[in-house]
Amino acid sequence: MSSSLHSPFVSIGHFHCHHNNQNHISPPPSTTTTLASPPYRYQQRKEIRSVLTLSSNSMDICGVDSEGKEFNSVQEMWREEIGEGDETRKTQWYRDGVSYWEGVEASVDGVLGGYGHVNDADIIGSEVFLKTLLQERLVNNVGANQHLVALDCGSGIGRITKNLLIRYFNEVDLLEPVAQFLDAARENLASAGSETHKATNFFCVPLQEFTPAAGRYDVIWVQWCIGHLTDNDFVSFFNRAKGYLKPGGFFVVKENLAKNGFVLDKEDHSITRSDPYFKQLFRQCGLHLYRTKDQKGLPQELFAVKMYALTVDTPPKIHRTRSKTRSNRPQIIK
Repeated sequence: MSSSLHSPFVSIGHFHCHHNNQNHISPPPSTTTTLASPPYRYQQRKEIRSVLTLSSNSMDICGVDSEGKEFNSVQEMWREEIGEGDETRKTQWYRDGVSYWEGVEASVDGVLGGYGHVNDADIIGSEVFLKTLLQERLVNNVGANQHLVALDCGSGIGRITKNLLIRYFNEVDLLEPVAQFLDAARENLASAGSETHKATNFFCVPLQEFTPAAGRYDVIWVQWCIGHLTDNDFVSFFNRAKGYLKPGGFFVVKENLAKNGFVLDKEDHSITRSDPYFKQLFRQCGLHLYRTKDQKGLPQELFAVKMYALTVDTPPKIHRTRSKTRSNRPQIIK
């Protein structure tokens, strides 16, 4: 599913990548958990040590799937999952992802995979991050009376819009391919907000197919959904989405992080990427890393979650003291 809400989920640990096909590993004994946390609903969790290998010129990042199979590169994994230029297989990849989420209850606990109690910590962390960005990027530059518009990608049942975005933006558009989630969002938001702070549009469209009006959004919020996009569609989405932003606008990407490489979920057809993997893709999109923040307060068994603020404009050269420059200057992704 390309743009439905992708919940925090349990890490399956580390893996070790071999770039020699003759090499084999014997993972330590697996640990058993019983949880219903998408995308992983396994009874057996394999703890496998991992090593990340990066190439400066290609996505030579090794990884593992949810069944313990190792891949020597991202390309190898995508060839197995969707083939090379096989639109039928790629279409099926997305269709199977949507089908998975169509079987999930349209509730906070449902979209968060049984971890509904992390909602408060998630919203608090996001709000601290967002307030700083709005002050630095928008309010101080154009004035507090600007009419702000946001896009909630992978909006699910409207959890983030209702608890966060609608309080800071005059209009919020929701993008979600699972009809039952979007119906729940309409209901949940019917009495939320006000005449000046409201949910405006509800788009039941996959992320990889979405093309809204140019220059509409101040902020495009992408949380727990980008893992459903292939690398090519990831880059294509952000290249299109740059045209959706107003001058000074920015993206917020909030996602689970694999400790190393990537982890492919065979059940809901999504990929959890590592921080270096994300940064390679952001660089391919021509985006600049403005600010990052780690999410705090989540259960230890879940993957780490990181927030990225990304801008289209080239970061300016700022002449300040060294300490202030390091803390405040936007950085190009390296």
